[in-house]
Amino acid sequence: MSAGAVLATPRRWQRFSPWKRLARLAFTLFAVAAFVASLRTIEVIPEFLYDAPDQMADLFGRMWPMDAGYIGPTLRALVETLHIATLGTLIAIAIAVPIGLLAARNITPSLPLNLFAKFVFVTSRSVNSLVWALLFVAVFGPGPLAGALAIALRSVGFTGKLLAEALEESNRGSIEALQAAGAGRRATLLLGYWPQVKPAFWSIALFRWDINIRESAVLGLVGAGGIGVALDTALNLLYWDQVAVVLAAIFGVVILAEIVVTTVRAKVL
Repeated sequence: MSAGAVLATPRRWQRFSPWKRLARLAFTLFAVAAFVASLRTIEVIPEFLYDAPDQMADLFGRMWPMDAGYIGPTLRALVETLHIATLGTLIAIAIAVPIGLLAARNITPSLPLNLFAKFVFVTSRSVNSLVWALLFVAVFGPGPLAGALAIALRSVGFTGKLLAEALEESNRGSIEALQAAGAGRRATLLLGYWPQVKPAFWSIALFRWDINIRESAVLGLVGAGGIGVALDTALNLLYWDQVAVVLAAIFGVVILAEIVVTTVRAKVL
């Protein structure tokens, strides 16, 4: 059949079955009820909504001009933030790789070990980085160490899960050829699996590092070091011109990290 004949074929419309219509109606009612319940729960105050544009204009007016004297401390805190994100990412990779090998069913054909690895991934991803930071601040005290560990544990689930999925999607042809030639487990991993998952692995690592820069920027609000400390100090003192400097620095480093990650992925990977 030619393409013209396919395009000329009239469409046939069919009505939903009674069960499908009932299911769609039930879903619509549930969505409306959830929306109404959410509005009542958050207790929106209309007067604040009406006054919001004026308050925003006043806030931006206080932020300008920015405090040029606060640029130095902000840049030092920004460097600390980059260190927290980088160290946290490296620690996460070191933890996620062995756990990812346990989670991949084609590498570790053991259901208890697979479930244990997935439990670790779920635990890591279900706890927000700010919560991890609060826990580590309570253990190690305020500072960048707590922030780096919080970033690391938050990133383990993301990095390990995607690595395990990449390993499970590997082509079995080269793996079986190595095994038939008598290659051991280590040689199979290095020569069979690693060349296939290497692009995905580095993409995952770069993407997670980009995310961690954004997350580490706010960890200082709970005492975990970085530029968040400078932001928290300026907010508590109501120095809005200094808040503007910190926000501009965070925005700039996020854009720079995005450019770096995109460039590296395009030219290296």
